[in-house]
Amino acid sequence: MPHHFLRYLFSALLLALPLAAIAQTAEHLPLFDGHMHYNQEAREVISPQEVIDLWKRLKIHYVLATSRPNEGSLDLMELAKKTAPSIKIFPFLRPYQIQADHYDWFKSEKIRAYVHTELKRGIYKGIGEFHLFGKDAQAPYVVTIAQLAKERGLWLHAHCDEYALEQLLAHAPGVKIIWAHTGMSTPLSQIDALFAKHPQIMGELSFRNDLLVEEKLDPAWLRLLTKYPTRFMLGTDTWINQRWTYVPELIAYYHKVLAQLPLPLAENLAFKNGLAALE
Repeated sequence: MPHHFLRYLFSALLLALPLAAIAQTAEHLPLFDGHMHYNQEAREVISPQEVIDLWKRLKIHYVLATSRPNEGSLDLMELAKKTAPSIKIFPFLRPYQIQADHYDWFKSEKIRAYVHTELKRGIYKGIGEFHLFGKDAQAPYVVTIAQLAKERGLWLHAHCDEYALEQLLAHAPGVKIIWAHTGMSTPLSQIDALFAKHPQIMGELSFRNDLLVEEKLDPAWLRLLTKYPTRFMLGTDTWINQRWTYVPELIAYYHKVLAQLPLPLAENLAFKNGLAALE
């Protein structure tokens, strides 16, 4: 066998070993789920203990919980304290009590009263997830919510378009926003521009199905994650019951992403960014 081929083979093995080690390590990282719903429909078919057991199996140690109604999150918190102290849940106040609320929450006196009452619990890390698009972001109660969050040091968890995102930031300069799905289909160049302009935005990656291209991390996403190493978190978004059946598949997808990142960046994305934001 020619010596130059042996040298090539040896070099390839040396390069492959660190990548294999990173992949193996990524599979064992604790995970922060930055977008979890335990809604009324799910509570009828999936018990809180089944949810906790799933998280244990998948090494989901930290959860941003935003449920409709909020009792879903509170039930999981109570059970986790008793049976799974290694799991930490960060509750967000979701302004919806029923599914239809997401269409008009920003102009509903019922929602205004509900949010006011829920905030008295003093346990919430943020408000949302809420949906907001276009000119609806100019509604007076949206201004109130943004300013309230800024005054109380709460995050907003917003499923919104770019215009609504900018409006929220204008209503309360400096307010902290977790951008659900990081715009879902917003071009990466526009995400880059928004992140550069507004350092208080964090991107949550559920439904960003463009992270991988033929099992490989998209180079443009790698550049963005590297440029903003502390600004992104993972998420499953169990918004309907069917999504609960996909959670293991979603986590496997994220493991493929994490395995292709340098370990410090993989740790940030897996759990450190979420903890730094919400603890």
